[in-house]
Amino acid sequence: MYTNIDTDLALDTLKDFLTVNYAHIPTNFPTSLFLRVMEIVMKNNIFSFQDTFWLQISGNAMGTSVACSYATITYEHYENMDILPAFKDNLLYYKRYIDDIFGLWVPPLTNKFQKYT
Repeated sequence: MYTNIDTDLALDTLKDFLTVNYAHIPTNFPTSLFLRVMEIVMKNNIFSFQDTFWLQISGNAMGTSVACSYATITYEHYENMDILPAFKDNLLYYKRYIDDIFGLWVPPLTNKFQKYT
């Protein structure tokens, strides 16, 4: 999942997350600086593999301390905007922790999800 995250979409999602949850963020938190640092980290990740060095050109900057939170916030947005509204009638119970999901699925009476297969 992490390496498939669109960097620009994730950075926009992170900005939205900080705006929506602004009441929970200290007033002196340097939001603009934080977002700029995240952009630098996510768009300039250089990693090594054996004796070679690589510039990661897409996806979450793996190995960084923010990788898990960054991916979780990005996926949470996708989940709340697309997945849960589309399938809310079939999800009796749904809980997620980071990238682990537990849900109870109630099958539809008709095959209305044919287009998703």
